Amino acid sequence: MEQDVQSNVVHVTPMTAANACRLCDLGFSPSRCNKYRLFHGHKLTNKADYTVVLEEFVGKLQDTTLAVCSSCKTLLLRYGRVSKDSQRIKMLITDMWMKTREKRCATPTTTLEVKRRREVVDTPCNDNNTAYTSLQSTVTGDTTTAKENLKTALKPLQTKLRIFKEFQNTLDQTAKLIKFQAQNIERQIKEEFEKLHQFLCVEETTRITKVRKEEKQKTKMVKEKIEKMNKEISSLSATIRAIEEEMRAEDVLFIQNYEATMKRSQCRLPDPESISGILINVPKHLSNLKFSVLQKMQETVEYAPVTLDPNTAHCNLILTDDLTSVRYSDEEQMLPDNPERFDMFACVLGSEGFDSGTHCWDVEVGDSTGWFLGVMAESAQRKNKIFSKSGIWLVGHFCGEYKAHIPPKSPTILPVKEKLQRIRVQLDWDSGKLSFSDAFTNTHIHSFTHRFTERALPFFGVGCNISPLVILQVNSSVKPTL
Repeated sequence: MEQDVQSNVVHVTPMTAANACRLCDLGFSPSRCNKYRLFHGHKLTNKADYTVVLEEFVGKLQDTTLAVCSSCKTLLLRYGRVSKDSQRIKMLITDMWMKTREKRCATPTTTLEVKRRREVVDTPCNDNNTAYTSLQSTVTGDTTTAKENLKTALKPLQTKLRIFKEFQNTLDQTAKLIKFQAQNIERQIKEEFEKLHQFLCVEETTRITKVRKEEKQKTKMVKEKIEKMNKEISSLSATIRAIEEEMRAEDVLFIQNYEATMKRSQCRLPDPESISGILINVPKHLSNLKFSVLQKMQETVEYAPVTLDPNTAHCNLILTDDLTSVRYSDEEQMLPDNPERFDMFACVLGSEGFDSGTHCWDVEVGDSTGWFLGVMAESAQRKNKIFSKSGIWLVGHFCGEYKAHIPPKSPTILPVKEKLQRIRVQLDWDSGKLSFSDAFTNTHIHSFTHRFTERALPFFGVGCNISPLVILQVNSSVKPTL
């Protein structure tokens, strides 16, 4: 048997009957194909078919070499040297090989089916060998084509499975975020109501203290008046008793003291005057009590004309608990990819849109070198390249310049000389005007004119982590200047 190293093809040379294959009767050459080269030198395609036989005798055939028929791949024993047990080993190998074939043929596979057909056509004729080779080639070709077709048909299913798994992962993240949001909202509500409760407690204490103070003051006034009246009553009572005693005296004494007694009887004490406002001012403490408390609360509580919607925030943006400030972070948060959320650019929308009226909000940009402010149409695209689609009107600072941008058009450079740190955004939805100005100097920056036909949402973009964007709060009793 001559071996071609480059192609791993075994060429068969007709040999004597002693070296003929027991299945196909083709000869083989008892060359250097020993059992070690069979394992390591030649990686034949059906090596697994006879590995069991080799493993059974690898410890027994120390003085014997093995070979394989190149036509039917039958395991054969090469009688290259004399062995006393050669016949016994030959019988053992033959028996083991037949049992292995029968066991393998019990499973209906394409390869085994070919082997069964080969056993039926098991004659020493070369025509049978040719028929077997043709049949094997045909089946192999059909199998390869079928596998390729199944592989092509399997790709859409694998893609669909991947989509389902990704969506399931998104749902898992959504469930966790919902739980976190509920717990966080509950905590903040309790904190805010605790602040309101403290405010009401302080207000209650203050008002009760005022009532008690007024009570003390007016009670003191009444007591002083009572003490004065007691003194005057005592003096007047003593005068009356003295006059009555003089009247009971003898006539001579009565006449002698008459003039003095008459003078004492002349009362010079003024009548007591009524005290105006001596009672507690009840309306002062109770009139429109709830309204007056709420009005005072309104004077001390600030509100933001615009708040942020965390469900739209990009995963690199972090919002404060009061939803009035947003900053950029290099670390991405694990957030679900819900339809409302931006996925490519670090942007976030306001929580409420406007479809009528005039609105104004101030934004502190600080020293940030990358920011966007404006409005976005409610139906505008939020996924992928949002600045290649229409529906956004914004002014921002990026690439070292202040620019106005209406996608998909190219940005326009604005002639801004002074550094902007606080921007005022004014939206007049009815007249279709969006204006930007410097909130410190009230200097106009830029204006857009557009006929709005749908709800416009405040738009915020953060491109660096130097400074956050902060929506400035205003006193609830003071309306912002438009």
